[in-house]
Amino acid sequence: NLRVDNGCLKIEARQESYESRDYTSAKLISKDEGNWTYAKIEVRAKNPTGKGTWPAIWLLPSNQIYGGWPKSGEIDLMEHVGFSPDSIYGTVHTDAFNHLKGTQKGGVIHSADNETSFHVYGIEWTKNKIDFFLDNQLYFSFKNDNNSSAEWPFDQAFHLIINLAVGGNWGGLHGIDNSIWPQIFEIDYVRVYQKNNV
Repeated sequence: NLRVDNGCLKIEARQESYESRDYTSAKLISKDEGNWTYAKIEVRAKNPTGKGTWPAIWLLPSNQIYGGWPKSGEIDLMEHVGFSPDSIYGTVHTDAFNHLKGTQKGGVIHSADNETSFHVYGIEWTKNKIDFFLDNQLYFSFKNDNNSSAEWPFDQAFHLIINLAVGGNWGGLHGIDNSIWPQIFEIDYVRVYQKNNV
């Protein structure tokens, strides 16, 4: 389900039985290998296609200093669901703003060829805000209003996760097309930049 081919990381989801599941895929987690507080992160990737696919590039807190999800936050750098093929989503979840309450904060941008061409998905995360980009085009900004950790838990170390889910509460919202497998989420590069402390 996971390989490097000609310098490109490929996560492949397959329809096959494994441990009482009907599909297999893979997830990469940088925890203990890459943890960052404030950074510019760019991932050049090409999304899979078809109803039931749910590729994601996201960040979770490495130590959860404010408590379990969603209290310590989540940053969804890029999500794509196959039933909405031209849509790219960037979202944050916190104790005050999360999808369980229907209060999550996020943006959407449209890209007609995201399933056939590589694009650069990114965030610029500082003490004051998190900006979301597609090919350097800003499409959503989440600002720190300096209220409490319930709204801004993003002052701690986070790690990166890249995965291709099949189905699920969002990816499977309109079912799964069983004629499309296998599907591949391709990652050309991941780049993380941080400013020197001055």
